Amino acid sequence: MKKLTIDKQNSIIEQAIKENKKLSAILSESDLTYDDLMYSNDSIDVSSATFAPIDLMDNLPISSDAIPAVSFFSGAGGLDIGFKSAGFNNIIAIEHTELFCNTLRHNNPKQIVLGPPYCTGDVSNREEISDLLLKHGVNEYFNGVFHGGPPCQSFSIAANQRFNKDGEHFKRTGFEDEEKGMLIFDYIWYIKKFKPLAFLIENVAGILECDPDGKISKALQELKNIGYTIPEPQVLDAAYYGVPQHRRRWIVLGIRGNSTIEYPSPDNSVTPCGYVFTRPLANVKNHITRQHNAESIMRYCKLKIGERDKLGRVDRLNPYEPSKTVIAGGVKGGGRSHLHPFIPRTISVRECARLQTFPDSYEFTGTYARQFTQVGNAVPPMLAYKIALQIKKAIQSLK
Repeated sequence: MKKLTIDKQNSIIEQAIKENKKLSAILSESDLTYDDLMYSNDSIDVSSATFAPIDLMDNLPISSDAIPAVSFFSGAGGLDIGFKSAGFNNIIAIEHTELFCNTLRHNNPKQIVLGPPYCTGDVSNREEISDLLLKHGVNEYFNGVFHGGPPCQSFSIAANQRFNKDGEHFKRTGFEDEEKGMLIFDYIWYIKKFKPLAFLIENVAGILECDPDGKISKALQELKNIGYTIPEPQVLDAAYYGVPQHRRRWIVLGIRGNSTIEYPSPDNSVTPCGYVFTRPLANVKNHITRQHNAESIMRYCKLKIGERDKLGRVDRLNPYEPSKTVIAGGVKGGGRSHLHPFIPRTISVRECARLQTFPDSYEFTGTYARQFTQVGNAVPPMLAYKIALQIKKAIQSLK
């Protein structure tokens, strides 16, 4: 039973504004929390609404094929989780941001993580990283898989509109980005050097728009020239692959030899996000919600499903549709979450992680803002899992 009526809620909000008090304090005085708040004139009766369950990474049986894999630009481990569930043994993760390395080590104590504070983890330092790979048993004609998504901010429309506002017409910097723009070619260099059995390259959907000279096509042709079969790259929307979120990713798959490697088939319909927000949140990590001020809550309460609060630039999610893309923010944090579909507040890191299909057992380290960065930068594990199954199928056909 609801603890609040709309009239009582409005009275509390107005009191906080009038007395210049923190809304959180007034709610606490009445034994209430932000989760007791509701949208005004809401057409959704959450108590009676039903949302079909979706497949969860938490419930997937982990295969034990133990095909070795090395992850590049590992981030918080989205690709690693998907590949592990599909039967790969992630023996090495390479990541240059120490906080992300902390998350990887925290969740996978037995995995080798090449990154700070023990080495740079910088893939552009080819000699350092290749020597470390050799030291840990990754040799030429590696009998396993390389997978990785080179940092994509320089190719992302959203990122450049938010973080490069001084640039001409908010243009994406692409390969002109000295720090991140060429990392995809560093990654391809490792593929050519170690010749893994198969590989995955992941990036934002708009990467080819920043490549008018065809540098990427030429690099992929070089891989074909040394014996890889590479089907035409595809842009996959994660919402058609069991992820309750629209997230379009550019995917390249390759396998050594003349075998066939195929992309996973999309579902007939997208995955709505409503079920994510009906699951209980007791005893989960990374579920801290912001204590919004009364003025913000007053604006949020008036939003209909799917509408945007223009001042805060946040959207109320529609539970009958996939979530909008979870936004990472910059390297110093600043991830911006969406508004909960049923409660007028922004969603927590854990709720964002569920939209990304991270299992609840996976814990993100660091500050609140940097946790958002890790979640938002990741490849959804469920999408990674379905791609990894296709890679495994192709590898097994070689035997």
